Amino acid sequence: MSQRKAPSDAGRATIRDVAERAGVSVASVSRVLSGNYPVSDELRRRVMKVVRDLDYVTNAHARSLAGGGTPTVAILINNITGAAFAHVAKGVEGAATLRGWLSLVGTTGDDPERELALVNLMRQQGVAAVVLLGGAYDYDEYQLRMARFARSLDAAGSHLVLVGRPPLEGDVPATTVDYDNEGGAYAMASHLLSAGHRRVLVLPGPAELTTAQGRLRGARRAFEAYGVPFDPGLVRHGPYDDTHGYDAVVAALHETPDFTAVLAGTDVVAAGAMQALRTAGLRVPEDVSIVGYDDIPLASQLTPQLTTVHVPYEEMGRVALRAVADRRAGGAGRRKGADGEHLVLGTHVVVRNSVQPPAPRGQLG
Repeated sequence: MSQRKAPSDAGRATIRDVAERAGVSVASVSRVLSGNYPVSDELRRRVMKVVRDLDYVTNAHARSLAGGGTPTVAILINNITGAAFAHVAKGVEGAATLRGWLSLVGTTGDDPERELALVNLMRQQGVAAVVLLGGAYDYDEYQLRMARFARSLDAAGSHLVLVGRPPLEGDVPATTVDYDNEGGAYAMASHLLSAGHRRVLVLPGPAELTTAQGRLRGARRAFEAYGVPFDPGLVRHGPYDDTHGYDAVVAALHETPDFTAVLAGTDVVAAGAMQALRTAGLRVPEDVSIVGYDDIPLASQLTPQLTTVHVPYEEMGRVALRAVADRRAGGAGRRKGADGEHLVLGTHVVVRNSVQPPAPRGQLG
C-alpha cells in the first residue's frame, strides 16, 4: 500500500492526515479536537503536536473556499470608531456587497499580538480574504509572523491584503494597497515652508508605527529640500487621537514656544492641537498655523477649516476587494503561491483656511 503524501504536497491537511501521522484513529483525533470526550494526556499531546506540525485547521466553512458557499472577507481595523480607516472598511464592504460576498469586522485595539491572533483566527474560519487596515508595527518578529500567516492563508486558499502599510519583505503571497504616505507629508510640509514657516511642531504619530515613520520622513525631506534645519526637538510622538494633539501642544508651548505652525499626523490630532492653542489664547491661523492629514469630514467642519492631505481611503477599500476577487477569478493555479502585488494610490494637499504666513509673537512661559 502506497504511503500518503505529506500535506505540504497535497494542500490543506485533513483530519485523516493528522490521524495517520499521530498513529491513531480519526475518531481519536476528533475526540481530542472537540474536547467533549475524556482522553489521556499522552494522546492529547501526541495529537496536538501533529496538529501544530501540519498546521491543521478545523474549519466548518472550508466549503466556501472551494466555491461551495458565500465568500466572506474579514476586515481587521485598529479602532472601529476611527474615521479614516472606517472609510476603507466602507469601501471594502460596498465592493463585497456588489459581488454578493459577506463582510465581518474585527478590531485590534492597537495591539500587535491581538492583530496577529485575529489574522490566525480568520484563517481558521476559512475566510476568502483578510483585509488588514492601518500602519504596521516596525518589529522584526511581528513582520516574520505576519509573513508566516500570509503563506498559511495562501495555502488554505485565502489571501492577505494589507491596506495603508508597506508590503511585507521577501516573496510573500500578500497584496498591498498603499497610498503615497511619505509624499503627502512632504507636500504638506512644503506648503508650510513655502508660507514662510521655519519652526514647525511635528506630531507624526506613534514612533513604532510605519505610518508615522513615513510621515516624519516626508516632513524631514521637505525641510532638506528647502535648506531649512529640521529640529528633532520639535517632534512629539504619540497616539492618533485628539488627547495627544492637545497634550503635545501644551507641552511644546512651555518647552519650545517659538514654533509658528503645527504639522499633525491626522486631522483628529490637529483638532486636539487646535483646542490647546485656543485654550492658551492663541488664534489659528493668525498666531499659529495648523495642518492635518487624512481629509476626513471633520477637517472641513473645524473652525477654521483645516488644510490637510487627502487620502483616497474609500477607493483603497474598493481596490483591495477588487484585487481579491480578481485573484479568485483567476483560479487556484494563479492564486496560490503567487508573488505579492503592490498598488499605490496618490495623495494631494487640500488647501483651506488654517495656514497663513507666520507673525511674530512673544514667548509663553
